[in-house]
Amino acid sequence: MAKLLLVAAVALIDGDGRVLLARRPEGKTMAGLWEFPGGKLDDGETPEGALVRELKEELGIDVEASCLAPIAFSSMNSGDFHLLMPLFACRKWKGVARPLEAAALKWVKPSAFGEYDMPPADRPLAAQLRDLL
Repeated sequence: MAKLLLVAAVALIDGDGRVLLARRPEGKTMAGLWEFPGGKLDDGETPEGALVRELKEELGIDVEASCLAPIAFSSMNSGDFHLLMPLFACRKWKGVARPLEAAALKWVKPSAFGEYDMPPADRPLAAQLRDLL
């Protein structure tokens, strides 16, 4: 049986209804692909706690766990592991997102998600998010 890997992701939604996508940096698996920000959960960490930590580390923004609303999830077998990725929506944060770990950031209208090459786990989330927004 494949090991379960739990990764949390967030759709940061700005006042114009655009969603922030982050480009995976060189040297990482799936470099160059666009994804929703987030990351792996540390031992004993909740998905919300992981996102609060990851968004500070990766984007330099402060998010309250209470501002994260679960809206969708992706579940897929990657061979060595089974990935489960909840996606949260967030419309309120402090600071300006900066690419501290990503190669680039881009605010994208959900209708344009199809123009961005995404990792397999992010694609169904993008489709669900586009339909919700």
